[in-house]
Amino acid sequence: MGRRRILFLTGTRADFGLMLATLRRIQATPGLQLEVAVTGTHLSREHGHTVDEVRASGLPVLAEIPVDVLTRTGASMALAIADVTRGMTQLLERARPDALLLLGDRGEMLAGAIAALHVGVPAVHVHGGERSGTVDEPVRHAISKLAAYHCVATEAARERLVKMGEWPERIVLTGAPGLDGLQELANPSREETLSALGLPAAQDFVLALFHPVVQQAGEAAQQTRSLLQALGELGLPVLWLEPNADAGAREILAALDAAALPPGSRRVQHLPRAQFCAAMRHCAVMAGNSSSGIIEAASFGTPVVNVGTRQHMREHGANVVDVGTEAVGILAALRAQRSHGRWPCDNPWGDGRAGERIAQALATLPLDSAVLEKTNSY
Repeated sequence: MGRRRILFLTGTRADFGLMLATLRRIQATPGLQLEVAVTGTHLSREHGHTVDEVRASGLPVLAEIPVDVLTRTGASMALAIADVTRGMTQLLERARPDALLLLGDRGEMLAGAIAALHVGVPAVHVHGGERSGTVDEPVRHAISKLAAYHCVATEAARERLVKMGEWPERIVLTGAPGLDGLQELANPSREETLSALGLPAAQDFVLALFHPVVQQAGEAAQQTRSLLQALGELGLPVLWLEPNADAGAREILAALDAAALPPGSRRVQHLPRAQFCAAMRHCAVMAGNSSSGIIEAASFGTPVVNVGTRQHMREHGANVVDVGTEAVGILAALRAQRSHGRWPCDNPWGDGRAGERIAQALATLPLDSAVLEKTNSY
């Protein structure tokens, strides 16, 4: 019997970074062969052309599927799903992997799940069953209903999938793959990290990462201005990582262009994951609405100010404070979190061994055509 061929679809710097340790584990597992399909912002110069990082990882890239990530409207996002569906359908029909591995809640993953089900390739979905609000939650649940198997991060996510009618025996509790190897990635000292990031030495800084909420794209500029105002009044240097390509990103970038960050700050298009993790470990506060603040930051005890509704109702540790999008509330939370300092490194999202569990599942779960015959469990 030959090796099982696993195809991973990646569309952003975020999903690839989160999954890299798991992908390496899959690649090293006897009986498994890993390949990667690349799409989305990976292929965009404006977003750092991070396909170069995918290739530099040494993982075999089977195909590149270009899509429009620069228009940044709700309509362009929907059309991109159509383009990825077409590209993935053609790729899956030609390559015929044994399984398609998908992460999270983005449109590229929904496209992959649609294509896989119709072509007859079982999809394995990581991070299903979570609540997050906004456009992400229904997309996440849609992927779950199209997938053959689920690798979930928490017990609550498993229970939610069961309530959605997914069969319990098709759900594997693995933990969040983004925690695998996290401490090693963030190993550089504070001094080394500040130097590498070009931030003032021996000074506290804020790590800011604020993405648009698709349904609130028209409010993205004002929300960004509120966050900028609060950060300005706090007065610490800010390392601001630019947003994804969703509807509202242009408005966020325009608000950034029109404002000045505090002295000593840096605004960057992209950071290699190791630098990003080190920044998350050593910052005084992390602010914005990235899932990394919800999931990974707890492993460092990093104080987090979660702004707005993008991570609405997401499970999180005590290190995260949820606030609205008004400057006064953001500033109060920033000051309180800075004053509090580090939290206990208690992470409800797993133990850093998700990769080995996911690889084991891919090596042993049935992948014959029968798993495509999905019905609700009730």
